[in-house]
Parts: sequence; structure tokens; C-alpha cells
Amino acid sequence: MTLRRRLVLSIVALVVAVSAVIGAGSIVALFSIQRSAIDQQLQYATNRAQKSIEGQGSGGPGLDIGRPSGQAAGTLTAYFLNGNAVIGSVLEDDGHLDSLAASAVEPLGGVRVDGQPRTVDLGADLGRYRVTAAPVGSAVLVVGLPMAPVYESVWKLFAVVLVVMLLALVVASAAAALAVRRSLRPLERVAETATTVAGMPLERSDALDGIRVPDTDPRTEVGRVGTAFNRMLGHIGNAMQARERSEQKVRQFVADASHELRTPLASVRGYAELTRRMGGDLPPDVVYAMSRIESESLRMTSMVEDLLLLARLDEGREVQLDDVDLTGLVLDAVNDAHAASPEHVIEVDVPPTPVVVLGDAARLHQVIVNLVTNARTHTPDGTRITVGIEAVPGGVDLTVRDTGQGIDPAFLPKLFERFARADSSRSRTAGSTGLGLAIVDAVVQAHGGTVGVESRPGDTVFTVHLPVRAGAGAAGAGPAAPAGAGAPAAADAWSDVPDRA
Repeated sequence: MTLRRRLVLSIVALVVAVSAVIGAGSIVALFSIQRSAIDQQLQYATNRAQKSIEGQGSGGPGLDIGRPSGQAAGTLTAYFLNGNAVIGSVLEDDGHLDSLAASAVEPLGGVRVDGQPRTVDLGADLGRYRVTAAPVGSAVLVVGLPMAPVYESVWKLFAVVLVVMLLALVVASAAAALAVRRSLRPLERVAETATTVAGMPLERSDALDGIRVPDTDPRTEVGRVGTAFNRMLGHIGNAMQARERSEQKVRQFVADASHELRTPLASVRGYAELTRRMGGDLPPDVVYAMSRIESESLRMTSMVEDLLLLARLDEGREVQLDDVDLTGLVLDAVNDAHAASPEHVIEVDVPPTPVVVLGDAARLHQVIVNLVTNARTHTPDGTRITVGIEAVPGGVDLTVRDTGQGIDPAFLPKLFERFARADSSRSRTAGSTGLGLAIVDAVVQAHGGTVGVESRPGDTVFTVHLPVRAGAGAAGAGPAAPAGAGAPAAADAWSDVPDRA
């Protein structure tokens, strides 16, 4: 149950318990008071009956023993001599005396003669009576008064208490619900603020600006919680700002270092290539060393370019949106892959008409090339690689599937991290910087899309989802040439792919 419901039920239960205790106490008190009054009246009635018997002389009491002056209606009188009832009567409301039945006289004969009042049940006709026995010479006089008025008063009070308890239950429920709602309103605002923060993407340092709990009264428990929560949000915001400043410095350093490294690397590559071409009289090992220097400088240049691209993507640059023929990009990438890796079986699965999306042609081409290269590099010869495009509700799915040995499931969560390499899970025939899939993820996110992977032995598929944006041509809506390529050229490339595959 919620805290509100528990509090309301607790308050209502407390009110009901208090009302029940008060009602029970009132009933017990009323019963005791009225029984005491009956006992006092019984003592007076006994005294009057004794005086009436003494006034009748030695002849013994007559029937009028039950009708002395001052006796109340319902008074019971019985006279026992040697244990046998001589006279037993009840005074009716009209002053008439009715004789007691034998079934009523029998319980009266067992009343102890000690002057103490007792309650005796005299059957269905007379009900319960409060009686006392007193000696009169050698005989015993038993006098009683009915308990019916007492029980009637008690039952009436019980009904009143029950009605009051029901009314108190209704009123207490409504009042408790209102009071608890008002009391918990500050706590609800704390919960709403916490829920808002929990659902926010905390990627920017200013994400928490203006989000604070309004209830910070230090005199209340909830106010102290709100103060502590606001202080925590402030610490989180400061930490996020510090992290953003640190990341900005790292990105700036990577961008500056990558930019500065391009010139010396170009010089190293140029001098190595010049030496290799002009060094006809150089020893073979020197020529080989120059070729290795040239090859490694090319690899370092590619790594520097990737780092520079990631740094620029982090800053929100390097993405220029325009209508792009995704089919043409796929065909170009597959044609290049055929030439670079003829030992792999590379196929395409695209619609017959061009699929047009809104994006950066160069960056999307790099996404396709990186995914195909990743599949070629980390799978053995003869692996089948399929590049497909499918129009789905809200966008386009680009898939790159291979029949290799799969990816270690433990490595999948960090597959798109920078410099992440799963060398132990997939064979490598060429070097890898671990930046290819990171670039894919960054470029796809810059286009507002998502990239995911599913892998098991014999079937690994990377899926890139690109959303449809306003201004982009619909998928399959007709030819639209990408930058640097016309639609007819893309169609020609498509017609050549099956033969090369």
C-alpha cells in the first residue's frame, strides 16, 4: 500500500478504536450505575416488605404481602417457610398482584440469605430479576426488581454508540484523507522532482538547471528532505559541469593533436615514398624499410583522421543534411568491398527503386564502408556478407549480416565504444584501431538514428535505423543522386553486382 493509504487507514483505525473504547466504557458505566440504582431500590422494597409482614402479626402474611405502600410496579415478593414457598406474587402496573408460577418460584428458593443482591433468570415470562433474600423470624423473604429497564437502556445506548461510530468512521475517513493529502503534498513534489530527474537524459551540464524541490522548510521533515535533495542536485550539476569541461578539454586536445599530426605524417609518408621511388641503388632491406614506413604512416594518418572526425562529431559538426540515395551508397560500398576482399561472398538486398534519406552522403558512406569492412576483417574467407535496405515505419533500416563465428556476448555491450576490440572472439587478418564502429555509432546518432547488433554463431547482423525527416524523399519515391554520383550510375552499379558477387 502507498504511504497515503497506510496513514489514512491508521488514522481511521485509531478513531474507530478510540470510539469503541469510549462506547464500551459508556455502556459498562451505564449498566453499573443503573444496576446500583436497582440495588438501592431493592433494599428499600425489601425493608417495606419486611415491615408489612411484621405488621400482620403472628397469623402469618397474607396475599397483601406484595402490596405494601410505595412498592413499584414489577416488584416480586416470595415468602418461604421451612424451605417451601407460602406466597409468591408480582405487582402489575395496575396494582394487581399475580401469583408466581412454580417455574419462577423454584430459582428463588435457592437465593442465599445474606442480604446481597443477585441476578436471577426467572424464565421467558418474567426475564431477569435482581433479587435479595432477608430473614423474617424463622421464614425467608425474597424481594426482586426487574432488570428489563436496565437492559433496555443499555441496548439503546449500544445502538447510539454504533451509529456514532459509523458516523465517526465516515467523517474520520474524509478528514484523514484530506489531511494526509495536504500533509503529503510537499513529499509528492519531492517525488515528482525525483521522477523528472530520473527520466532526464543527463548529457548536458545545464540539464538540471531550474529543477529543484520548492518545499525546503527546515522546520519540517519533508522540508529537510527537499533541502538535501536540492543540495544533491547541485552537486550532480557541478560534477556534470566538471565532467563536461574535462571532456571538452580532451576533445579539444584530440582535435588539435589530430590536426597537428596530419602535416608531419604527410611529410613522413611523402619522404618515404620519394626515397622508395628514387632509391634504385639502395639495398633491398632499406627499400623494404621505406615501404613499411610509408605503410605505417598511411595507417597512422587514417587513425588520426578517424580521431579528428570523432572529435568534430562530438562538437556537433561534420554533418550536412541533404537528400541522399542510400541505395547508391550501398552499391558503391559493395563494389569497393569486392575489389578489396574477393575471397568473401558479398551480396546486396535492396529495393528495385532507390531509397532516399535525409543525411550526409559522405558520412553515411563511411558508415556502410566501416560496417562492411568490420565484417570482412573479422570473419574468415568464404564468409557470406549481405548488405540490405528495408523501408520500415518511420524510417529506413540498413543491415549488414555475416555468417561468421559471431561475437562474444560479454563483449556486445561495449562493442561501439572507442578503441574496443574483441580480438579473442573473432579472427583478425588485418590491423584494427577499434574506432570503426565508434565512428558508425557517432555518425548514426548525429543523424538522429540508432545502431544495434545481434550475434550468434553463424549469424551476426548490424542494424542501422535512420529516421525519416521532413524534407527527405520517401523511400522508393524515385531516383535521387547522392553527392558525386548520378542515379543512372547507381543503377549501372546495381546491374553489375550480381555477377561480381
